[in-house]
Order: sequence, then C-alpha cells, then structure tokens
Amino acid sequence: MKYLITSALPYANAELHLGHVLEIVQTDVWVRHKNLNGDQAYYFCASDTHGTPVMLKAKQLKIDPEDLVSDMKRNHEETFANFNVNLTNFHTTHSKESEDFVYDIFNKINDKGHIYTKEIEQLYDEKENIFLADRFVKGECPKCNSTDQYGDACEKCGTTYDALELINPISTLSQSKPVIKNSKHYFFALSEFKDFLKTNIDSFSNQAPVKAKLNEWLDGELNDWDISRDKPYFGFLIPGEEDKYIYVWLDAPIGYLSSIKHWCQNKNLNFEDLLNDKDTQLIHFIGKDIMYFHLLFWPSTLEASGFRQLSEVYVHGFMTIEGEKMSKSRGNFILADAALEYAEADFYRYYICSKLGNDISDIDFSIDDFVQKINSDLVGKFINIPSRTINFIHKYNESKIINNQTRLNDSFSNRFNQIIENTDKREYSKAIKEIMKIADETNAYISDNAPWNLAKNGKIKECLEVCSEAINVFYSLNTLLMPYIPNITSKVKKIMNNSDERYSAIFNTTLGELNEFSHIIKRLDIENFKGLIEINE
Repeated sequence: MKYLITSALPYANAELHLGHVLEIVQTDVWVRHKNLNGDQAYYFCASDTHGTPVMLKAKQLKIDPEDLVSDMKRNHEETFANFNVNLTNFHTTHSKESEDFVYDIFNKINDKGHIYTKEIEQLYDEKENIFLADRFVKGECPKCNSTDQYGDACEKCGTTYDALELINPISTLSQSKPVIKNSKHYFFALSEFKDFLKTNIDSFSNQAPVKAKLNEWLDGELNDWDISRDKPYFGFLIPGEEDKYIYVWLDAPIGYLSSIKHWCQNKNLNFEDLLNDKDTQLIHFIGKDIMYFHLLFWPSTLEASGFRQLSEVYVHGFMTIEGEKMSKSRGNFILADAALEYAEADFYRYYICSKLGNDISDIDFSIDDFVQKINSDLVGKFINIPSRTINFIHKYNESKIINNQTRLNDSFSNRFNQIIENTDKREYSKAIKEIMKIADETNAYISDNAPWNLAKNGKIKECLEVCSEAINVFYSLNTLLMPYIPNITSKVKKIMNNSDERYSAIFNTTLGELNEFSHIIKRLDIENFKGLIEINE
C-alpha cells in the first residue's frame, strides 16, 4: 500500500510553535510506523503563503511578500528537520505547481456551473482603507456569544459564519468599528454538495466525534462559500479579473497536491498514476479548528473538479500550555526552535505522543510533567536496561550477546503486536504506556536475577544469560520506539550494531557483537527550564 500523507500547511507569517509540533510529530510518527510495517509512506507539506496576514506582515517588515514567504519556507523547513521529521517534500503554495492546480480546479468548477457571482456587503476599515479579511475582525460569536472570536469561525463552538454576523465587530488593524461596503464576490455552490457530503462522512473520517460534528453541520443549513477577496491581497488573481483574488482557503489545500506533484517531477514519477493508483491512500492530519474547511469545503472542491477523493482526514485537538490554549495571535505560546534550547527534540516528541490518543481532546504541556516523564520513562526505564546489563556482555563475552536467550522477549510477543496495532490506530499514548510497562517488567527481571551478584559469585554464564535476555527485549522496545524518538533509537541501533528498520526485526533478528555503550540521554533538571517557562508568563 502507498500512503500520501500530509499535515496542515503552516502559515507563512510567523515561526512555528509547539502547537504546530504536535501535529507535525503526530503525522511523522504514523509515516515512520507505516514504513516500518513494510508499506510505502510519504510525508508532504508546504508553506501556506497567501492572504492578507502575509501581505500586512511583509508591509510591516518593509519587504516584498515574496521575500517573506521565501524566508519563512526555509525557516519552517528547518524546524521540521530540527524535530527529526522525515519529510518527503516541503513545498510552497506560492509556486508554479500550485498556480497551475488552482486555475485548473477553479476553471473546472466554474465550467460545471458551480461558481457564481453576487454583490455582497463587507466590513471595511476606513482608517486602513482595506476590506477586512475574516482574521482581522473580532467580536462575539453569533451562535454561542463567546467574545474575542475571529470573523470566520468560533474557536469555542466550531461554528463558521460570515464576518457580518459577528456581534460588535472591531477591526484588529486599527481597533476601530468597521463600516459596511458592497463588492462583487465569487461563490462556490457548496450547498449543492450537501447530499454528497452526507453520504460520504464515513469515508472521510473514522473518528466518532468528528462524524458527529459533521452530521451536526450537515443537518443545518450549508451556506455557499465565498472564494474571492478584494485587493489589496497577496495571492492568485481570479481569471479575467484585475482586482479580485482567489481566497487563500481555496488554494491552500491544493498545496497538498502541488507538493506531491513537485516531488514527482523531481523524481521523474508520473503524478497522475501515483495519485490515482487504487493502492494509493491520500490522508490528511489536521487540527479540529479547521475541520470545516477540510471535511466540507475541500472534499466538495475535489468532487466538483473531478479530482480523486480523500481517503481519510485525521483530526486532533489543541495543545494547551500549563492549562491555557497555545496561540500565536494571543501571545501564549512557546516557539518550537526556542524549546530546543532546553531539551532535545525527541524528548518533546515522546512527551507529546505519550498524551495523544485517537480522539480530538486537547492535551496539556506542563513543564513539571514533561521533566518527570522524560526522567522516569526514557532515562529511568528504557535506557536503564542497557545501563544495568550491557557492560557485563562487553566484559565477559567479548561484547557478544547470547542469542538463544530470547525467552523473555518471546513472552512479550503478543504485547509487541498490540503496541504496533495501537500505533497504527494512532493510539500513541496506549502504545507508549505498554512499552514502558514492558521496560518496567524487564528492569524487575534484572533486579530479581541480579547479574552483578551472579558475576561476583563467579556465575558468569548465568550472568550473561540474564543480560542477553534483557538486551533482546531492549532491542525490541527500541524498534517499537523508532517512530516516536528516531534520533535516540538511531543511536541505540549503532550500539546494537544493527541497522534493520522493520517491525519484523523484533521477532527474527539475531544480534551480533555489540558496540561500546555510551550515555545516550541525560536526565532533565527542572531548574534549567526557567527560561522556557518565562516565555509563557
């Protein structure tokens, strides 16, 4: 099976924070897992570059928008690499591939009569002389009355709406009350696809809360979708227009396809053959705040334009920081690269995944909990296994493991398979919890058999048998952790003197001569995290 897997495109007006890392790591773990399982899985992403925020950020920095998105693409790509993400291709929506795709899809939808124009009323900032994009208006949600909500969707109840429906709207650009002006806009007839969406809910999602939310939306009125924006705007012009642009939320998801095509061109592969192969799955990982766009607008866009449909959209919750929601716009966040000044990437990867399940509930990042979990699990349980055993193998058996000592490892066989299954279901927290249970039991086995006492009493054979049993389990656990902590497990593989990267290695690999053991990871000290905590204060 081939998997073309994407995560939501990071917006090109700021650096990434740990909230972005949640999704990036969640995606990367599943891609790595699929490859370990013998499938062909590829991870595609890109910078989401168009829209008013990018235009205004460039104006603030006194640079061209093209320069801003180019710089930010490099920054985002480096952050992915810094967090040990195995990207297949990272592209940009401000590209020839995206432009060609956007116009192709727009024209196909238009030719089939699914696009129309009409005069609409819009909020206009008279101080800044600009029609206000949804994200530059705030007010009260017209459905649940939550305050401080943007002009396109409510973060509290998930409802999408027109900015004109906001109660007491305020321009975030000038803090003034906007006025209403008329303008011709282009609309995609989303309402015509209600039956299609209703019929295909189970095809798009396997998550019960997601399907419930989709049914809730589809049981109500499905409004047609405004897919144009007035100048000034950074993006692609609507064909035949001089001052109207294609809305970023139409061209952004198309960036998934353009990133795949860009990679295919560089690899001399046929994009259409790959995309339309019956064995190819197209899967998106996204946050719950953009469900409406990815599970209503995007599938309808693909259906209207005749492109292949999605295989699955997998949704996760938000990350909070010490109980508060992380948000760039609200100033409550930890920059991803800044976090690496305090701990290595695999520690963050492990901690995040230890909290992720197959649902859309939020997870909290707590500094105290983070330090405790890393020290307890990775240092105190996982790495503790070779710390207590491998030196005996080096000292008494020329660094060679006794490979017929696999009774303990074999006893965990069914549990190993369950761990692999949980990772496949994206039940990462369950998989990690079981891995650490086995690590605990292996450490208890070591303590019960006390190889140091066996060696002291001259029972070298028995000492080596105990240590070999433990190391075989450790090797299996390391393989199971490869999707989660790739850098640490890579270092372990060098010590194990084995380069096999398949789950099957758990059950049939024969280890040879082991390399010298060195301290792979160190305990974290809570006192060293004061600077990171201050970022949130």
